[in-house]
Amino acid sequence: MADLDDIKDGKDWGHDRPADTTRFFLKGAAHHDWGMKARLARIFRPDTGRTVMLAFDHGYFQGPTTGLERLDLTIAPLAPHADVLMCTRGGLRSSIPPESGKPVVLRCSAGNSILTELSNELVAVDIDDAIRLGAVAMAAQVYIGAEYEHKSIANVVKLIDSGTRYGIPTMAVTGVGKDMVRDARYFGLATRIAAEIGAQFVKSYYVDEGFEKITLGCPVPIVIAGGKKLPEAEALEIAYRAIDQGAAGVDMGRNVFQSSDPVAMLKALAAVVHDGRTGAEAYQLFRDEHRKAAA
Repeated sequence: MADLDDIKDGKDWGHDRPADTTRFFLKGAAHHDWGMKARLARIFRPDTGRTVMLAFDHGYFQGPTTGLERLDLTIAPLAPHADVLMCTRGGLRSSIPPESGKPVVLRCSAGNSILTELSNELVAVDIDDAIRLGAVAMAAQVYIGAEYEHKSIANVVKLIDSGTRYGIPTMAVTGVGKDMVRDARYFGLATRIAAEIGAQFVKSYYVDEGFEKITLGCPVPIVIAGGKKLPEAEALEIAYRAIDQGAAGVDMGRNVFQSSDPVAMLKALAAVVHDGRTGAEAYQLFRDEHRKAAA
C-alpha cells in the first residue's frame, strides 16, 4: 500500500469525455444483470437518467421530528408527486398505502439515535424482508473517517452482497460526523469508496467548491441529500447546481416535508431534475403552484 504522504490529488477528470451509457442509460450499470437494471430503471427515469426521491426515514434516529409527526397525514399524500420513496420498513408498513405504486428505497441501517454515536450502526433489515416489501433498493450509511468506519463499511458490504444475489441495488449514504470537514476532498473520498466496494448508487451532499470532481470521480450515479431545511429558493438553486455538475437526482426530506407547500416543492424539484429548469425558474414555479393551491 502507498503511504499517506504519497497520495496525490487527481488531475485528469475527463470533463469533455462523459461516461459511456450506450449499453444502458445509467452510468456504471452496463454490466449488471436484467433484474438489477430493471430496478434501477424504476429509481432513475430512463428518459432523463435522473430521479426525485422523497426521504422520510429520519424517524429511525430522530423520532417524530417536525413534518413527520404523522406519516399517514404528511407523507402519504406526497407519494404521487415523487419518483421514489425512501423510508424505513416500519414507516412503510404502518403509513404508506401499497396501492400508491411508488418504488421504495428501503432504509436498512439502524442501531443508534441522536443521543448516541451516530456511526455505530448495524444492518437492521434482513434481505428476505426487503424482498417481501418489494424494495427496489436498500440503503445504509457509510461513515468514512468516523469512529466506527469499519463497521459501517461492513454493513454496506453485507447489503451489497445480499442484494446482488437477488438483483436488488444498494445505495450507500455518506454519513458525516460532527467533527468531519464537509468539502469536495472528503466527499470525493467517501463516494469513491462506496462505489469501489460495490454500491450501485450513492447519496451524498452538494458542496460549493469542487462538486463536479466528486461526480466525475465516482463511477456510479450520485443523488444529493437536502440536509437541513433551507429557504425554498436556496434549496432549488442547490438542486440545480448539483444537476448541472453531474448529479443524477436529489433525495430530499426536510426541504420537502417542512416546506410551506411540499407538493409545490416536489413539482419544482422535478422541473429542475427532469426538465432542466434553473433554480430561479423552479422557484417561480413553486410560487405559482403555491398560489394556485391557496386560491
